[in-house]
Amino acid sequence: MVSWTKPRRLAVTVAVLVAVLSGCAHSGSSGPSVPARTLTVLAAASLAGPFADLGAMFEEANPGVTVTFSFDGSSTLASQIQEGAPADVFASADQATMDKVVAAGLAGSTPVVLTANAIVAAVPVDNPGKVETLGDLTEPRVTTVLCAAEVPCGAAARRVFDAAGITVSPVSEEQSVKAVVTRLSLGEADAGMVYQTDVAASQGALTAVPLPDDQAVQAAARTDYPIVVVRGSADADLAARFIAFVTSEQGQQVLRDAGFQTVR
Repeated sequence: MVSWTKPRRLAVTVAVLVAVLSGCAHSGSSGPSVPARTLTVLAAASLAGPFADLGAMFEEANPGVTVTFSFDGSSTLASQIQEGAPADVFASADQATMDKVVAAGLAGSTPVVLTANAIVAAVPVDNPGKVETLGDLTEPRVTTVLCAAEVPCGAAARRVFDAAGITVSPVSEEQSVKAVVTRLSLGEADAGMVYQTDVAASQGALTAVPLPDDQAVQAAARTDYPIVVVRGSADADLAARFIAFVTSEQGQQVLRDAGFQTVR
């Protein structure tokens, strides 16, 4: 049997107390670790502004989560998904493009309509082509830039032209609405067809030209934005939570502030 003197016992007791208190202090300062999670969202280029804000809000409400975005033309993003690009969420600028993803068996949930937008004719603020009406886009003197026909903004523009009974010959066809906005902002064209939200976000660089006050034209200009969990998502539960957030009243308010329309 080992016999300890009183000073020896006191020294051991003090050492044990220091170790315990040190462990408690360390535990309290660091807290439980939060696992890192990344959510990859592929979204239509026109959603870039509000989705950046929504992503930051979602990260704040979900510690450890990082939301990464890829913004481009919806048809380009759909092709990337079909080619196997990693993605958790896909938000399209029209139903037709979403239907292609669903038909390919790449939807991991039932798509829901996130918001709505409307295509409009737009001109640089100084209006060099003197465009006053949609019909002016048919004039040879007016240079017009459109999205390509397979891109939602291009398909919507052509629906509007058909409803208005006009034919417009663009000088170029772009792969995203942001490319059209850029060309107009740089003065490389007299007019273009973009979303009303793009005009609002241009900070005065672009001006909208009123569409004909015709029910068929107005209906053709509207486009719904569906959103879906991508099949094979690395974190489908988190993807579903993101969709629930952006379709919530809080998320809808951010979209309304950016000029989008509430669909419910």
